Amino acid sequence: MKEKLIDLFQYTDHFNQQMIKLISENLSKVDEKTISLINHTLNAQQIWNSRILGETSFEVWQLSPFEDLEQINHQNYLKSVAIVENYDLDKRIEYQNSKGSKFENSIFEMLFQAVNHSTYHRGQINSLLKQNGIEPLLTDYIFYKR
Repeated sequence: MKEKLIDLFQYTDHFNQQMIKLISENLSKVDEKTISLINHTLNAQQIWNSRILGETSFEVWQLSPFEDLEQINHQNYLKSVAIVENYDLDKRIEYQNSKGSKFENSIFEMLFQAVNHSTYHRGQINSLLKQNGIEPLLTDYIFYKR
C-alpha cells in the first residue's frame, strides 16, 4: 500500500511540475484564476501535510511568488513521501479545517485527499489554459504510467 501511495505522490509531483512549467512559459496569456488555482493546488497538499505533522500551514488561497512554486511543490512531495514512509497510515489525526470546524481522519485518507484534490484542480487549470489558447497537458494517471 505504501508503495502505491508513493507512486501517486510521484505522479502528483510530476504533473504539478509540468503544469508550473507550462504556466511559466505562457505567463502573459494566463489569467488570475489559473495562477490562483495552481497556488491553491500546492497549498492544499502543504496544508494536509502540515495537519499530519502538526506544523504551521499555508492559507487555502494564499498566493506565493510564482518563482517559489517549484520549490513548494518539491517540499510538498518530500514531506508527503516521508509521511508515507514513517507514519502508520491508519493512525487517526484530529484537525481543524480552514473554517475552524473539527474533524478526524486517518493519515491515509488525508494523503489520498491531497492527491485527489490536486488531480481535480489540474483539470480545472487545463480548462482555463485551453480557454486562453494554450494547449493543455495530458495529465491522466495512465499517461504517466505509459
